[in-house]
Amino acid sequence: MSREQRGPNEKLGTVLALAGISNAGLARRVNDLGSQRGLTLRYDKTSVARWVSKGMVPQGAAPHLIAAAIGAKLGRPVPLHEIGLADADPAPEVGLAFPRDVSAAVRSATELYRLDLAGRRAGSGGIWQSLAGSFAVSAYATPASRWLITPADSSVARDSTATSPGEPASDATPLRVGHADVAKLREAAEDARRWDSKYGGGDWRSSMVPECLRVDAAPLLLGSYSDDVGRSLFGATSELTRLAGWMAFDTGQQEAAQRYYIQALRLARAAADVPLGGYVLASMSLQATYRGFADEGVDLAQAALERNRGLATARTMSFFRLVEARAHAKAGDAQAAGAALRAAEGWLERAREGDPDPSWLGFYSYDRFAADAAECYRDLKAPRQVRRFTEQALSRPTEEFVRSHGLRLVVSAVAELESGNLDAACAAGTRAVEVAGRISSARTTEYVRDLLHRLEPYGDEPRVAELRERARPLLVAPA
Repeated sequence: MSREQRGPNEKLGTVLALAGISNAGLARRVNDLGSQRGLTLRYDKTSVARWVSKGMVPQGAAPHLIAAAIGAKLGRPVPLHEIGLADADPAPEVGLAFPRDVSAAVRSATELYRLDLAGRRAGSGGIWQSLAGSFAVSAYATPASRWLITPADSSVARDSTATSPGEPASDATPLRVGHADVAKLREAAEDARRWDSKYGGGDWRSSMVPECLRVDAAPLLLGSYSDDVGRSLFGATSELTRLAGWMAFDTGQQEAAQRYYIQALRLARAAADVPLGGYVLASMSLQATYRGFADEGVDLAQAALERNRGLATARTMSFFRLVEARAHAKAGDAQAAGAALRAAEGWLERAREGDPDPSWLGFYSYDRFAADAAECYRDLKAPRQVRRFTEQALSRPTEEFVRSHGLRLVVSAVAELESGNLDAACAAGTRAVEVAGRISSARTTEYVRDLLHRLEPYGDEPRVAELRERARPLLVAPA
């Protein structure tokens, strides 16, 4: 249903023509996007005709889904004002901005934190369920370029008693932020990293990160602090925000992840923490690569590398090169992937005990390098190399990184299958399913689903049928 009627919406008609989308085609795309978010929509070509010829404005999330559908066809984000629907609820566009001004950056981040929890408490699953559109890799272009040009703000000291343009005046007692406040955020980030690795991004303990951002971090960002405290505060909040993005990515909430990543990068710039900014860019790269945008994944990883030359530790540079290798491999560039892997291994060999590695890199060791190298060779269809690196990656199973262990088992199963070892593939797959059943990770479930798809030609084999039966509860569980 549409909630109001105006004159013809010529902007929408023009953009539809530009995108080459028919009325029936737009209706179908909007319905499909809604279905992906748990919404039952029944728009048809007549509905679209009313939007265009009579200027009727659809209710709820539909305007944002329209923008997303058109944007997917054009290959770029489409703002609501471009299609004549600027009067719609702007909530789903929150978090995509990368403001130049620090005060505006604080507003952008805190608005995102508040909106997410408001949606969760309303019982709607957060704004993300009705959020417009799908992941748009082009939304990373401006944040990455602005960070490359200026990776650190000149000053971030803040006086909360002085109202900035766009901020409402407040009668509340100003909050003075100190290093002790920041230390609590860093402790929360450390705890969240452990829970995420052990139980997956969808575990209820991991889901407390958005609440921590809303309840704890946002008031601090809006308080008063010196430049020194502010840098530390922005750094800690950036870590938490990147974690929120990573957990959303792990649970399949790609739109939410993208917005958290953009805000995390902006906060890292305010912190003047170039390695942390590189880490956020590496996370963006992994998401872009996972979503099928390998070339953009290469660009984001190389942006992380470029600004960190001479700044980051050897272990950090190794990880950035490894992420670059993942993107090259997904793009099918064996030569570039091999060169990046050799560079990553070389940097890792230079790492020494006592290096000032950042705390957020605590997960990265040779077994993680081997695990990602195995995935690179899987994408390059080199099963012998996959097996070699997977054996190294699985040589030290640990309860601390349960999700990672499960992913490695799936990759191992794929390598065994491609080498003609069906028994070994099913054995590794069975262990992977057991691990996946103990965590909440849509990404791990997708890996298992991919393995089962590869096993379809052997569907009559009892071992394959048994594995499929074991995996059934995992695959039918809600995401």
